[in-house]
Amino acid sequence: MEVRIKNAVLSLVEGDITKEETDAIVNAANSRLAGGGGVDGAIHRAGGPSIMEECRKIGRCPTGKAVITTGGNLKARHVIHTVGPVYRDGTRGEAELLGSAYRESLKLASVHGLKSIAFPSISTGAYGFPLEEAAAISLGTTMEYLKEHQDIRLVRFVLFGRGAYDVFAAELSKLA
Repeated sequence: MEVRIKNAVLSLVEGDITKEETDAIVNAANSRLAGGGGVDGAIHRAGGPSIMEECRKIGRCPTGKAVITTGGNLKARHVIHTVGPVYRDGTRGEAELLGSAYRESLKLASVHGLKSIAFPSISTGAYGFPLEEAAAISLGTTMEYLKEHQDIRLVRFVLFGRGAYDVFAAELSKLA
């Protein structure tokens, strides 16, 4: 599924983000940039040790912020590491922090002149963010950014599993 927003295309696919050929893929990282499970572990395994070497030099990344490294052995030239919030009860700024994680990733892509970026569904795995709410926040934040910034031409959400894809597709249908 895809929609056009000004000069950009926002698309949804079900798949493996480590196979993306966009200028950058986004990693749902932890604040220590230490690698981990889920998409974080998959990106580090597929990208090789050069990504972790750069992460160690950077050191940390606060929740809601983003940093950029090489893509290592990935098809993507860069990995943008962002830290989404751990969902507790929805009253501790989780929504704002999740929106910030997407916005800061897009800003880094713009600053580095990148034209295409692929996102996973940040914070919806081990961090427990409800998928429907996360889809609304991530898509809404991305659409707002693309309306205001004409430099990025493609934003792809690479969703793991049909269930996640269906939730994002339903939300995109509401917003488009």
